[in-house]
Amino acid sequence: MPLPESLPESLKNNLELPLVAAPMFLISGPEMALACCKEGIVGSFPALNQRSSEGFEDWLILMNDELQAFRADNPGHKVAPYAVNLIVHNTNPRWEADLELCVKHQVPIVITSLGAATRVTEAVHSYGGRVFHDVTNQKHARKAAEAGVDGIIAVSAGAGGHAGTINPFVLVHEIREVFDGLVLLAGGLSKGEDLLAAQAMGADLCYMGTRFINTTESQAEAAYQAMIIEAVSGDIIHTPAVSGIPANFMRQSLEAAGYPMDKLNQPGAIDYGEKLKPMEDEAKAWKTVWSAGQGVSQIQDVLSTAELVRRIRSEYETAKARLQASS
Repeated sequence: MPLPESLPESLKNNLELPLVAAPMFLISGPEMALACCKEGIVGSFPALNQRSSEGFEDWLILMNDELQAFRADNPGHKVAPYAVNLIVHNTNPRWEADLELCVKHQVPIVITSLGAATRVTEAVHSYGGRVFHDVTNQKHARKAAEAGVDGIIAVSAGAGGHAGTINPFVLVHEIREVFDGLVLLAGGLSKGEDLLAAQAMGADLCYMGTRFINTTESQAEAAYQAMIIEAVSGDIIHTPAVSGIPANFMRQSLEAAGYPMDKLNQPGAIDYGEKLKPMEDEAKAWKTVWSAGQGVSQIQDVLSTAELVRRIRSEYETAKARLQASS
């Protein structure tokens, strides 16, 4: 199955796989993003993984310079664009300054979370960039569509981080009912065949985070990566206790941090208002309580980003061949 015709030329002509390596808080940085882009998938990182806007600008300069040089040295090689994640919420006092830097350095893709702002889409569109926004339900998809985003990330049940609870089949279909732009599927994807399945159900691109925690370019500590290998899907607990809104965390990590396990599975509605902790408080919590998605059950090793992307590509091609042979 080729890359979807719905993809803009800037993506379709520069991707080896329909895949975005998701920006992960405290995990993703330029080293991982560059490795992804050079292998033909979108690499990304959160702006807040740098402690200041000045440091964030240094990362943007590094990304642009490195990718420009790599393209010049490798003519004909598919080099994917990179993405930056902005938390568009009043608990993040930096988002406006960081947005200005994205415009200044013409970040190809801006991924927004916790708020779809028309101001962001207008600013990014001014230089030809694209905006993707993550949602967990149709209500927020409608708001994102109204804000003029180019893509909506369907964060389904089983995703790492601030995940939703809706089945991926249902969520993709519900988003398609209210949005005709690009749809990216997130939630439990770990292997190449998962990308093919996502395409078959109507997603344009896939969004994979947890699998990239266990790479050598990841900023996760060794104990975090070891816990990923140890964990299975049943160890992933969806709770608002850590960040103020529901997110998925590994049981072993919650237990080690002293959270009362009998209370963590109580339901909590996503509230982008008073329940959301200030960013500095959330950062402290996430350093000791480790997030992951249900895809942990498919992760048994740590390898370089390049090796991982090549493995996923091989799995993807094998799945395509198997499907074609059975038809």
